[in-house]
This record gives sequence, C-alpha cells and structure tokens, in this order.
Amino acid sequence: MLIGYARTSTLDQTAGLEAQQRDLAAAGCEKVLVEQVSSVDVGERLELARVLDMLRAGDVMVVTKLDRLARSMAHLMDLLKIIDGKGASLRILAMNLDTGTPTGRLMLNMLGSVAQFEREIMLERQREGIAKAKAAGKYKGRAPTAKAKQAQVTKMSAEGTSLSEIARRLGIGKASVHRILKADRSES
Repeated sequence: MLIGYARTSTLDQTAGLEAQQRDLAAAGCEKVLVEQVSSVDVGERLELARVLDMLRAGDVMVVTKLDRLARSMAHLMDLLKIIDGKGASLRILAMNLDTGTPTGRLMLNMLGSVAQFEREIMLERQREGIAKAKAAGKYKGRAPTAKAKQAQVTKMSAEGTSLSEIARRLGIGKASVHRILKADRSES
C-alpha cells in the first residue's frame, strides 16, 4: 500500500498543502495523512506517528519533498530505521527516489547530508548577520507575542479552559501558556 504524508509548518500554507495532497494522489497513494505543524515540534507530529504505525511489510511511505518529513539527517536516519524495521520503504517524489532500492538508499544518504550541510551553513550566516546587526544596534529580536496575551491567558485559565485550548485559540505555543501561568502563580 502507498501511504502519503503531507505537512506544512503553519496553518496559512494552504496552497502548499493542497499541492502536496494533489501530488500524493497522482502518485497513487491510497491513504494520505496531513498535518500543519512545524518539523521542530516532534512531539506534536501526530499524523507522522500514525503513518509510521500504519506501515506494514511491503508498504511504501510517500512524501513530496524530504523537508516535509525530516528536520535533520539524524532525524531522517531515525525515521528510516523505523520504516525499514517494518519492512517498508520511503519514496520522495521530488527526488524520484525510493529507498526500496540500493541506489535509492545511497542517493538519499548523499542528498540528505548535502541538505543538512546547506542548512548548517545558512544558520551560521544567519547567526553572523544577527551578531552584526546587534553590534550596529539594529537588531531588536522578535516581538514577545505570547507575553502580550498574558491577560487573556490568565482570564481563560481562570474560566477553566485547558492549556491546549488556550494555546489554540490565541495562536501561541502550549509551553508559552504554561510559562505565563507559572509566572502568574509565582507572583501571587
């Protein structure tokens, strides 16, 4: 069975998500699981966990691009270990790559390493740019969005709203909600 996985980092990336779903359907995926969550939020990628759980011997997990699946080479290798352990394989459409073949596995390792190298170089340049901007007094950092919603968080919590629901309604992270409530308790 071909099982597709589509992901975007934010809720407003609907066109990208629709394109992934279209490409996965065109590739013949019988099931496509979708989520809109950052790749950094590993604990929150519930649909990815469902796809991995669904895989059986002979199945193929299909993604449109490598960056829709893994956040690093180490993470990719962890996922491949799970996929291989189930007797399944991974197909990446944009690369025309299938880990069910020795050549596909070799190419994935090489391309994954190059992608990780490029990301590390980009992050290094970003850090250098930020340091330069700070030295010039031009870098202020990002605005504290969650802290600006402290009164709303406190009110909703007092009304009995769950942390997850507060985070969802206000568009902030669950950890931010927890941090605000913890700070409120320590001030009391």
